[in-house]
Amino acid sequence: MTDTQILPTTALGEIQVGAQGYGAMGISEFYGPTDAAEARATLERALELGVTLFDTADIYGSGHNEEFLADFVAANREKITLATKFGIVRKADDPAYRGVDNSPDYIRRAVDASLRRLGIDVIDLYYMHRKQDGVPVADTVGVLAELVAAGKVRQLGLSEVTGAELREGYAVHPIAAVQSEWSLFSRDVENTVVPAAAELGVTFVPYSPLGRGFLTGGVSTNGELAQGDIRRIFPRLAGENAERNFELLAPLRAIAEAKGITPAQVALAWVHSRAQVHGLPVVPIPGTRSRTRVAENVGAATVVLTADELAALEPIAGQVAGDRYADMSFTSAGRE
Repeated sequence: MTDTQILPTTALGEIQVGAQGYGAMGISEFYGPTDAAEARATLERALELGVTLFDTADIYGSGHNEEFLADFVAANREKITLATKFGIVRKADDPAYRGVDNSPDYIRRAVDASLRRLGIDVIDLYYMHRKQDGVPVADTVGVLAELVAAGKVRQLGLSEVTGAELREGYAVHPIAAVQSEWSLFSRDVENTVVPAAAELGVTFVPYSPLGRGFLTGGVSTNGELAQGDIRRIFPRLAGENAERNFELLAPLRAIAEAKGITPAQVALAWVHSRAQVHGLPVVPIPGTRSRTRVAENVGAATVVLTADELAALEPIAGQVAGDRYADMSFTSAGRE
């Protein structure tokens, strides 16, 4: 690494990674237009600052995200840990459609397609993106274990699973990481899956640790978002919910002002603090397409919140108005 590295490292299964990762989804779609040159520069800047876990999925841009990362991966393969996912399927003639497929044939096709798009021989961390109804996690992990044995995948991950499902999968093959939404606004994972991960020694990888940008204080309602921005459909960013939720950020803003940092850094520092609170490695993966923002995010990893500051932030999640998705059956919360 370079002399500008400031991130501490932590365990991700058998690999050491920077304690904060990078979520690449927004480069390809969902959050409005992207400047490709700035996005590539942002990836490079993240790596300079000690970010080594880069997270994508085959669904992001229907393969475009993996293809976009390919050149960056090729130039830095020995320095980075690359995670991708399978399981969510789309239809070309229905942009809103989201299905789930955990069938063995689909998984085998999906891993080969991801390897081809990424231009690599092995995926460092391969996640089941969502669980298909009626398909036991043990069966899916059994197929994934075959991919490890074949040398196509190094480590396995599960996304949006319950504690029981994590244990079920782990009984078949070690699981290196579990990924779910976890932030000051979203703490339902603390019910079962966080304790299970801590018990099993599984790293937790929180996605949307900034509440899809809401916790930065820069977005107070979905009406401020561009047409085509996926955040316009999330209940927490809509109408009266957004107004109420924006008021909940008052302690976040007060702490940020007192410490001379940004609200985003306070929110990320809170997520990092969960590692000590719950006794497990935590590697949040905020996404951005800006070099300035990625440096801001990385800076949060070394911010220490006091007991009083943590206490001021504690009530927020219990007061949030609106679900994190319009259809919560697409999450583990629907199976708790």
